Amino acid sequence: MTPFAIAGVQMYVNALQPNVDGMLHRLEILMARFPWTQMVMFSELSPFGPLDKYALPHENDVIDRFCEAARRYKIWLIPGSMFLTSSVDGRIYNTSLVINPDGDVIRRYAKMFPFLPYEAGIAAGTEFCVFDVPEVGRFGLSICYDMWFPETTRELTSQGVEVLLHPVLTGTTDRDAELAIARATAAQFQCYVFDVNGLGAGGVGKSLVVDPTSLVLHQSAGQEDMFPIEVDLSMVRRQRETGMKGLGQVLKSFRDRAVDFSVYDRASTTNDYLRTLGPLEIPQQGSRAGLHVDVPADAEAEERNHTRNLGYGTTPFEGRTTVG
Repeated sequence: MTPFAIAGVQMYVNALQPNVDGMLHRLEILMARFPWTQMVMFSELSPFGPLDKYALPHENDVIDRFCEAARRYKIWLIPGSMFLTSSVDGRIYNTSLVINPDGDVIRRYAKMFPFLPYEAGIAAGTEFCVFDVPEVGRFGLSICYDMWFPETTRELTSQGVEVLLHPVLTGTTDRDAELAIARATAAQFQCYVFDVNGLGAGGVGKSLVVDPTSLVLHQSAGQEDMFPIEVDLSMVRRQRETGMKGLGQVLKSFRDRAVDFSVYDRASTTNDYLRTLGPLEIPQQGSRAGLHVDVPADAEAEERNHTRNLGYGTTPFEGRTTVG
């Protein structure tokens, strides 16, 4: 076993002022309390919150501060993510950094699936993030909504990723569904999952660490939390060889599959149904898109006759439709 200690930081995120000083302050506390920690990850958009009006240039002083912190504490640091404006195309990307213990940015990852239609104006990244921690193992990074698309984790684990680092900003009612997806992802892809959420403008908390058997190693509640967890990547390798609990060998089964999935062929007609679902847009008040629930004329007449027989009159049912 090569032990490796990864800490998540679940902290309050302010939307209208920077949180960078607060992040560095919590990092100082974490390293004083748990000096054996080797990697630290914050939640999605924790440095400046969820508003893209605070987007920064591709290179900026804040990144330099995070690099100095990683070098000072000799840790791998993933400081959540930030909205960064590309120096190439001028578009804004939700970007996470991987900083090594020498203080060097070794990877930049742009979120592949912005939370559309709500994150309109944020460009989608197209490159996966995989990196090796020497003498430990292979790590991959995805951001929040990315994990709802198992293809993203499939790509990472097919490249040998053993730990999925997953900063999120979820302050919505679907957090419990997201937790279920995190556990399923760990089991499906036989990997550790570190799912770190924020508080306040940064989310509702409930950060999660799951091992490759889908066992929850830690789950935060709704308060600030620092949670260093020591992982054993030999467990990942053993499970991928012999199956989860000696049972399903899912990565090898996928490798040896007899089927090619035509849904991934954009020229295929397999996904014609998806084209019937309408545009990707925010629902409006009273929206009935996709609901074919208008009461037929003969049904309305029958309902009016029934109402008259009961002595209620007809006015409340004139021209009525139902919504299920």
